[in-house]
Amino acid sequence: MIVYTESFISPVGIWTVQADEQFITAIRFNKKVEKQAAQPNKLTTLAIKQIAEYFANKRRTFDLPLATTSYSAFYQGVWKQVSNITYGKVKTYSDIAVALDNPKAVRAVGLANGKNPFPLVIPCHRVLGKDRSLTGYALGLEVKRWLLVFEGAIADAPTLF
Repeated sequence: MIVYTESFISPVGIWTVQADEQFITAIRFNKKVEKQAAQPNKLTTLAIKQIAEYFANKRRTFDLPLATTSYSAFYQGVWKQVSNITYGKVKTYSDIAVALDNPKAVRAVGLANGKNPFPLVIPCHRVLGKDRSLTGYALGLEVKRWLLVFEGAIADAPTLF
């Protein structure tokens, strides 16, 4: 099976989309350009177009076929709830657990969020700790903060250092 790839350089880093003939199979983030030659197809091109629109403030939701069926029903449920978080808004891990009728599954929600293979498209950066703190983001808290400030979900607080 051929794996197609295409990348987009955003203000916060490089987003690389992987796809097969039917689905987006992963979106990876790097701060540096990968040394792999792009081999785009119609799905990677569509995803890159939508990612570029997001960073140009012209898109707030994504409409892409994602390969999620190989993941557990719980993970898929978490990602569905996370996908429903509106641009510029946030929810807590507890909010997601409660929405899944499993309020004690807060840590499991965090684990599922951390395994999200489609950041931006499934906007896991919009999930905060119960005290509304920036916690747990696989791409790094500085990227999470940047995305939330970009979306207007949090204020751009100055740092002391």
